[in-house]
Amino acid sequence: MNKVKIGNRYIGKYESVYIIAEIGINHNGSLEIAKKLIDGAVFAGCDAVKFQKRTPELCTPLDQWDIERETPWGRMKYIDYRHKVEFGQSEYSEIDRYCKEKGIQWFASPWDEEALTFLLQFDPVVLKFASASLTDIKLLKKAKETGIPLMISTGMSTTEQVDQVISLLGNDNVLLAQSTSTYPCKIEELNLNVIKTFMDRYPDIPIGYSGHETGLAPTLAAIALGASFIERHITLDRALWGSDQAASIEIGGIFRMVKDIRDIEKALGNGEKIVYESEKNSIKKLRRYTDFNL
Repeated sequence: MNKVKIGNRYIGKYESVYIIAEIGINHNGSLEIAKKLIDGAVFAGCDAVKFQKRTPELCTPLDQWDIERETPWGRMKYIDYRHKVEFGQSEYSEIDRYCKEKGIQWFASPWDEEALTFLLQFDPVVLKFASASLTDIKLLKKAKETGIPLMISTGMSTTEQVDQVISLLGNDNVLLAQSTSTYPCKIEELNLNVIKTFMDRYPDIPIGYSGHETGLAPTLAAIALGASFIERHITLDRALWGSDQAASIEIGGIFRMVKDIRDIEKALGNGEKIVYESEKNSIKKLRRYTDFNL
């Protein structure tokens, strides 16, 4: 398996699992909430936080612009809501400054070419593409030209579509995540064994997991299956308003998840069967023969 360098970190086999706290749009347009979520990710020991960047007019279907919906700011047109939850230059400049101050990496998922151009000014360590963008060939080609590592989620996709995107992007500087795009996702639809399928099918690409389930057990199982990186949504409160909140983990849960992942890493070891120093007294006490008595 090739390793991919993300800033000062490598992602790949026998490297420490790279843990991403997906803030996404759980900030609900508030820089204050975004900072609290960054603080939570730092407290938990995550390696990075991730946001989403859209140009509302490009990412919102025209027939949905004028549909009215209830929001925390009152009833408004959907296109106006999309602008309400979208951070711009001043917010991302402050996020960039704040993450550097806190010592945590940050990046975002560009949903369109204009958003990609916007994010490049911050020299991102990686570009993450949501499952919805897996078939956006023009966007992915433009991203590939930057030379920045690309992380691709594979929800809503067939094996043939994943093959096509890998054929387009190649094996170098690419990371692939098993994912199911339902929020929250049923346990029986997580299909974690796809992680192993991807590892066999794309042996030169680090494989990870982007989870949208409730709870932590499946994510921990993904580590045991060999996931090199993990992405889970983070929230201050799962009951807050927003489409992703219910599929997110509160800060206390993220803290437990990171601790458990680090414990699993230690427990998995390197696969070589050895006798540990701590076992030698047990050999003396418990074994009648120190070797095979043939």
